[in-house]
Amino acid sequence: MVHITWSCMVLGAILILSFTAQISAKAVVDENGVKTSVFLSPKFVMGPGSVVNRVYDNVDFPKGHIAIKSFDAEVVDEAGSPVPLQETYLHHWVVVRYQQKIDADIPESIGNLGLHQSKYSVLPNSGVCQNEVLEQYFGLGSETRKTSTHVPDPYGIEIGNPSDISPGYEERWMLNVHAIDTREVQDKLGCTECRCDLYNVTQDERGQPLNPNYRGGLRCCHDHLQCKLKEGSEGTTRALYMKFTVKWVEWSSSVVPVRIYIFDVTDTWRKENNPVHHCLVEYEVEPCNSGEDCTHIKRATSPIPKGGHVIYAVAHQHSGGNGSALYGEDGRLICASVPTYGTGTEPGNEAGYIVGMSTCYPEPGSVALSDGEMLTLESNYSRTQFHTGVMGLFYILIADHPERPLHTNHVQGQTTRPFEPLDLVPMIGLLGLVVIAAAGIAYHRRRFQTEDGYQSIVM
Repeated sequence: MVHITWSCMVLGAILILSFTAQISAKAVVDENGVKTSVFLSPKFVMGPGSVVNRVYDNVDFPKGHIAIKSFDAEVVDEAGSPVPLQETYLHHWVVVRYQQKIDADIPESIGNLGLHQSKYSVLPNSGVCQNEVLEQYFGLGSETRKTSTHVPDPYGIEIGNPSDISPGYEERWMLNVHAIDTREVQDKLGCTECRCDLYNVTQDERGQPLNPNYRGGLRCCHDHLQCKLKEGSEGTTRALYMKFTVKWVEWSSSVVPVRIYIFDVTDTWRKENNPVHHCLVEYEVEPCNSGEDCTHIKRATSPIPKGGHVIYAVAHQHSGGNGSALYGEDGRLICASVPTYGTGTEPGNEAGYIVGMSTCYPEPGSVALSDGEMLTLESNYSRTQFHTGVMGLFYILIADHPERPLHTNHVQGQTTRPFEPLDLVPMIGLLGLVVIAAAGIAYHRRRFQTEDGYQSIVM
């Protein structure tokens, strides 16, 4: 399994590669207080079978003390047209928040990152992985076009708060893009899963020899590598960009901040003998034999550092994924997130690729997690064929429960109050029916609970 030290990979690439992002932004559109801007990443040129895994530091980003409401992305060509996954596979994109000393002079090539750690530091999400892994604020993969990232009112992802930044530093943002051009390749799935034999690689990007048992994953498709092409294939290079659409509102007392947590099904955390959240990020799925159950189920249990109410949740999986679920300590389902596979050729509907993941938007206050509550993540993949470098991540947004918050509707420019007890009087008759129905549902769920105390999403 691969262990990815995110800060070393990200900030190391920032300093060593020194890609200074010249991201262009269109004019800001303001609609009822919700501001929108579109950004283009620096150009990256790809040919058939090529790999881009670039890091761009200090990218343009909305300024000021604001609340991010959504962050969407896709790959486009020079004409601004969306590029389909069967041509350029978007393995992942991530955006990391960091702070850097104002007017810091950091050389383009350095031998020891530790010498410059006093000049920058990552401002990570709230957890749970340790050892500088999965620290991003935003990020998805092939599912990016049809996966909602909207943060409902009155909540928002707070950035630009001066109190979060050390004196003499400024907030900055880093972009990592990992894309694979699969035009004219011998094995599209193998290339997108970074099979080592298809890339003819025996060392990782740092020149370290690969473990002979490592058959595929991030270490085998780093920047500038080439996946095997068909005999006699010819193809042209082309310039591509990552296009980002960001929506935000100005920060105010009516906005409720959320915390970002990312859970990883490869987390080796154990309360008794391994109390560190060592997230391996990726894993393999062996094929099933005839007559076997062809669903691979992987689980991991770990505590959430600080509880609150779940506002949003979504899983991240690769091709072959059947869905993922997050369960509470008592076995209750927090969120089930399932993939949508494309059925055509147009961007956003590419056959055989995950083009979207379903999201969960619980009614505010309806799904609560306690401090330190043990959560179980389950990730399911098909075993009908061998898979390398698959992932099982779960993103959740958590908010503290405010005292009777006002719900600001930025779309309509209205503010509504919470329900009063008397508001429910006309619904008492209906409530009785709901209680009866809920009892029946609870009984049905208990019938399907496993010995571990939670219900698998695979029946």
